[in-house]
Amino acid sequence: MQRIPAAVRKKAQRIKLLLLDVDGVLTDGRIVMNHRGEEIKHFDVRDGHGIRLLLRAGIQVGVISGRSSRALKRRAKDLGIQLLYQNAYDKVDAYETIKRKTGLKDRAIAYVGDDLVDLPLLRRVGLAIAVSDCWQDLKQLSDYVTTAGGGRGAVREVAELLLRSQRKWQRVTQKYYLS
Repeated sequence: MQRIPAAVRKKAQRIKLLLLDVDGVLTDGRIVMNHRGEEIKHFDVRDGHGIRLLLRAGIQVGVISGRSSRALKRRAKDLGIQLLYQNAYDKVDAYETIKRKTGLKDRAIAYVGDDLVDLPLLRRVGLAIAVSDCWQDLKQLSDYVTTAGGGRGAVREVAELLLRSQRKWQRVTQKYYLS
């Protein structure tokens, strides 16, 4: 994991909810369809474990996607993600709904995106994060850019950043070290 600037650590300490884009963040951005037109998504198991660690630490996780996918619905259920917004053509609307539902302010929310459509949310949240293989302009407009690419461990990297900044990493990973 790269060295985290103090300003990013300070913002990360306030985060109570991590919101994620899907295509290009939880996946590598490719859309694969089988012969029946059913969408197939590739998810990184380390990203999934990072999400579970966040939930175990009491940090909520949500997903906002402009597309709809049965694979995503299944993956979210498997991971325990309850804040799932698909077909969110206007991600700001979904974001405002989530804020009302959780009672959280912008400064307590982090968002991970990869493309132009994510910019409106990245400008609102308390911690704006872009994956390393994002649209180039997003890098300059984000607080933090992961070293890992979308669908390749970027979410796990963000999970570790939040947990270490909040001094929760040891507590939620202790069982692995003691085995």
